[in-house]
Amino acid sequence: MSLLAPSPADAARRRGLRRMRIVALSLLLLAAIVYAVTLRLDHSGVWGYVNTGAEAAMVGALADWFAVTALFKHPLGLPIPHTAIIPKRKNEIGRNLQDFVVENFLTEEIARERLRAARVAERLGRWLGVRAHRDRVMGEAARVIRAGIGRLSDDEVRTLVEQFLLPRLAREPISPIAGSLLEGVLEQGTHKGLVDLTLAQGHAWLQENPGTFAAVIGERAPWWSPPWLDDRVIHWTYQQVLDWVADIRDDPQHPARAALDALLRRLADDLQHDEEVIGRAEALKERLLSHPQVATTAISLWGTVKTALTSAMADPDSYFYLRGDELLTHLGAHLVENPVWRERLEDRLGEVVAFAVNTYGSELAEVISVTVDRWDGKEAAERIELHVGRDLQFIRINGTIVGALAGLVIHALSLSLG
Repeated sequence: MSLLAPSPADAARRRGLRRMRIVALSLLLLAAIVYAVTLRLDHSGVWGYVNTGAEAAMVGALADWFAVTALFKHPLGLPIPHTAIIPKRKNEIGRNLQDFVVENFLTEEIARERLRAARVAERLGRWLGVRAHRDRVMGEAARVIRAGIGRLSDDEVRTLVEQFLLPRLAREPISPIAGSLLEGVLEQGTHKGLVDLTLAQGHAWLQENPGTFAAVIGERAPWWSPPWLDDRVIHWTYQQVLDWVADIRDDPQHPARAALDALLRRLADDLQHDEEVIGRAEALKERLLSHPQVATTAISLWGTVKTALTSAMADPDSYFYLRGDELLTHLGAHLVENPVWRERLEDRLGEVVAFAVNTYGSELAEVISVTVDRWDGKEAAERIELHVGRDLQFIRINGTIVGALAGLVIHALSLSLG
């Protein structure tokens, strides 16, 4: 089977090449006819110029025909040296083309320059500003996710959880990692938002459920205390707890918050350095992971997530689509309006392109020489001629015209010097 299968555009290229060959050949024949007709006429006048111009036009046309033909084949089938250049030297040409691409295209500087000139971030932002484009992105994302989810059966997930994930987690020491993570959270203050949310929700729950609070506290009241005293104590305790939670919620510098931070810092340090705490944490981890209900819960959770995702991605009006469209709209607007976002994205893209070019540029360009090596020489020459041969016929046409003009000048000089 041919490695260079014809494309639908080849028919048009072939017609264009044939038409230009006819034009070039017609000019050569016209010059030959003019030369033959004027050969016996009086050359002392204008016919001398015409005859000499026609003769030089034939020479120029034949010379350029030979030069163009010699690129792809032996002229007239004669094995003249230094002809049929492309079939004979296609491998060398492929390697030279590979070196040219590596040196002039696959460099970090040029890649970054072309990336900046393309204004990818801004164009992406404007592209995402069109609803149809966002719908296309969401549709493709849903299709890929559905395909990925569909290929994961419940048995495969069970095998992954029971035979790989849980045993691997059981072997890996989790305490130092958890301690280091907790330490980083405390240093950055990331936990404060969670503490604020917990306090706000706790205070709201206490306000909405005084009866539940009273029932829990009342169960622990002495049997011998009178009910009216229990009610008064429970009401006082409820109000104190409610005010205390509100004070902690509203005061970022509250001692209880500082005490909580100190406790968490000590826990983070103990998880990394205290052997006793590390041992207890690892033992707790092993007990949890070895419990059969953990694997069952994980698989059940996967089934729930799978069903929810599948249903959401099948409904264009679902939260998945609406939230995704909102995020894409937000991203597109920022890329168009915010130069900082554009610069960040283009910097990241530049780093990716630079890494790819520096690491794999030679391998990518090597595709050129490897592909050319696989081509048949004769077939490669025919295919290349089909693509560039039409333009090369202009060399023949120009050679005919320039030859005629040169002949006229030479004849004029000969008469003036004679």
